[in-house]
Amino acid sequence: MSARIRLKKMGAKKRPCYRIVVMDSRAPRDGKAIEELGYYHPVETEERQLVLKADKVNEWLQKGATISDTARKLLNRQARTAKV
Repeated sequence: MSARIRLKKMGAKKRPCYRIVVMDSRAPRDGKAIEELGYYHPVETEERQLVLKADKVNEWLQKGATISDTARKLLNRQARTAKV
């Protein structure tokens, strides 16, 4: 099994929200997650859009999990705002 950090779509019509999760790379987008690492609400204000558990993300990366392109962009964005 290869673990992958990616987004899981939630929310209502025209009100999307996403959970950042660790899943098996072969699982469907909205399938069962191994662990939830945070969430992303693109409709919210800038401060409330992204919440991540950085320690859990680092733990999964050390275990060999790969990151999807979209999740990587969100992680980089979180890292930039944390430094400011």
